[in-house]
Amino acid sequence: MSDANIKQHIVVVGAGIVGVSAAIWLARAGRNVTLLDRLAPGEGTSHGNAGILAACAMVPVTVPGLISKAPGYLLDKNFPLFMRWSYLPRLAPWLKQYLGYANDTDTPRIAEGLTTIVADSVEQHQALAGNTAADSWLVPSDYQFAYLSKESFEADSYVWDLRRRAGFIPELVTGPAVHEKEPLLGSDINLLAVCKDHGYVRSPGQYVKTLADVFKGLGGNIRQAEVVDFEHIDGKVSAVHTSGGTIECTELVLATGVWSAELGRKLGVNIPLESERGYHVIFKNPSAMVNTPTMVTTGKFVATPMHDGMRCAGIVELGGLDAGPSQAPLELLMNQVKKTFPNLTYSDTEEWLGHRPAPADSLPFIGEIGSSGVYMALGHHHIGLTGGPKTGRMISDLITGDSFEDNIAPFNPMRFTR
Repeated sequence: MSDANIKQHIVVVGAGIVGVSAAIWLARAGRNVTLLDRLAPGEGTSHGNAGILAACAMVPVTVPGLISKAPGYLLDKNFPLFMRWSYLPRLAPWLKQYLGYANDTDTPRIAEGLTTIVADSVEQHQALAGNTAADSWLVPSDYQFAYLSKESFEADSYVWDLRRRAGFIPELVTGPAVHEKEPLLGSDINLLAVCKDHGYVRSPGQYVKTLADVFKGLGGNIRQAEVVDFEHIDGKVSAVHTSGGTIECTELVLATGVWSAELGRKLGVNIPLESERGYHVIFKNPSAMVNTPTMVTTGKFVATPMHDGMRCAGIVELGGLDAGPSQAPLELLMNQVKKTFPNLTYSDTEEWLGHRPAPADSLPFIGEIGSSGVYMALGHHHIGLTGGPKTGRMISDLITGDSFEDNIAPFNPMRFTR
């Protein structure tokens, strides 16, 4: 290790999958790294997702037609989109920007950018966790989409065309073969669109905790405290002030998800980011689980077999960070699960609410803020677990000066700051 590397101290703020990934790759590159979070590793959004390594998840929510359909979605009690109406005045500026990208020019552009982050997800996770204890949490698998009929699958042709452009062509399973493949599904599901070369994590939270142990084994330091402010000398970050004291640094990585907007303001950066509140329910000791992670398109939720039961995750609620869980989204999710898996029995359930970081343009923020030594790695919307290892590797390469072929221009952290 060179003298320069010994003097270099990098603080990574945020101990979810993105931050832990960046910390591991930096430590592997021989850098002195401290991982900092107000919570223990894997306790935030990284704990409660569907667990899919969703390599084909490059299509944003903002597809053409969303603007005209959104009011109807919000008024339909059986559609998995909810709004806390008291939050709407505060949400409105972000929402106007967000819906502005729902067009046939921006959607393919956004999908192309996201492909960079997600398409090689399985390979990136294996490289991150391979030959360590964390590898035991990874399961290579297909990822399938359950439809009522061929007609309902064809109604999603716009989305599938974008996936095909990225190289993901589904294998269609129809008729009796659907229930031979997935006996737990109800009889109204009559088509599966199966994408190969995907995977899932048996417990996302435990996976991130195990990765954090891997980081410590590489000589990394983990501290638990809240970030208060930053210090600069001659335009370069020099320290981060926390509730537990000041930590000097030469570089800083912000991987703080939906909590990044306020920190961005302290750094002079505009981050139009909102919480997309997501829910999951774990069905404990189920009578059966899906054999393959399954996106149920009728209910817009994903069912994943996990080590502690079958996790069903989905539902979108717009309502900010401060309010507690709403009952209506959980009730809808439970009803959709019962409808999709009519013969499912279980001993108990465990409910969870988390906050997906939704940028106004659906693209994460990855890269350095000017020449400040502050690097952003945040805003992954639905693809945080999927794209975390790739993002962490990109950030490590930027800091260490290693070259990589991917175009990170779409993720410019200064793109909303003029």
